[in-house]
Amino acid sequence: MSQPRTTIAVIADEVGVSVTTVSKVLNGRSDVAALTRARVEASLQAHGYRRRNRRPPAVTGHIDLVFHEFDAAWAMEVIRGVETVTTAARVELLISQLDGNHRPPRHWADDVLARSPLGVLLVLCHPTESQQRQLHRQRIPFVVLDTDSATAASVPTVGSNNFNGGLLATQHLINLGHRRIAVVSGPADVLCSRARVAGYRSAHDEHSLPVDQNLIRFGHFTGETGYQHGLELLALPDRPTAVFAGSDMQAMGVIRAARKLGLRIPADLSVVGYDNVEMAEWSATPLTTVDQHVQDMAGTAVRMLLDLARGVPVPMTRIDLVTELIVRESTAPPH
Repeated sequence: MSQPRTTIAVIADEVGVSVTTVSKVLNGRSDVAALTRARVEASLQAHGYRRRNRRPPAVTGHIDLVFHEFDAAWAMEVIRGVETVTTAARVELLISQLDGNHRPPRHWADDVLARSPLGVLLVLCHPTESQQRQLHRQRIPFVVLDTDSATAASVPTVGSNNFNGGLLATQHLINLGHRRIAVVSGPADVLCSRARVAGYRSAHDEHSLPVDQNLIRFGHFTGETGYQHGLELLALPDRPTAVFAGSDMQAMGVIRAARKLGLRIPADLSVVGYDNVEMAEWSATPLTTVDQHVQDMAGTAVRMLLDLARGVPVPMTRIDLVTELIVRESTAPPH
């Protein structure tokens, strides 16, 4: 009896890396650390892994890229990641947004079917069960790019580990010596917002530190939310010495509030963001942030979508990329 074929998911699990990293090594991509590449290649050789000789059929046409709403910085990271793949595949891109809604309107699926795309990539939004059935009947695949983990197993989804991101950011601030740490997250009804706050709470628990409920704030992932909550938090009699923000835009809003109140970053206030958008590195005070590798998330999602459009089964329906703390100049020990 022949042995079952080793998959890249098995290789990834054995080496302790993501499926995306194994795929990059197989495709000869340069953006993999030398030591990681060597470990992956050793595992591939040990398992006698061979890529399929049959190339999947080419596809032509366009895909629909649907945002729940446009956020200039974050959306551009997604678009860059998607276009890297679609340009190489010679697939066109049609972009739309849902005015902040996380569910498309009732007529949405009818409009999609009329356009007959190769597939649909939804960002921070999910089709209803009825809309899913409509897409399935017409054999239009869809993939969700979402930073929460609430999608059903039947919905192909690419996301990131938000709990770990919140944990990393808060541990960094605690290790610097901060004990009054505020968190400004996204909407309370969005799971990724709550997951990042759960990581924040867990970091406090690990160090036996109490959590002040008055330092936990929810809002939109915008600079305006960061600014308004920043003003309120920094006006408290026992103000926080550090703030973990749920997005880089929120973090920049907090920094603006701090400067309005005459506080220096990081001498008087440390700030950590989330996303690692391009401007985070080039702001007046380069921002310490959690990188959830948005471009890689988007690229992985659209590759999954194109495979489904070709009729190629995907090895798994849920992929969560690791988060990474990028330490820059906006954090320091408390004054």
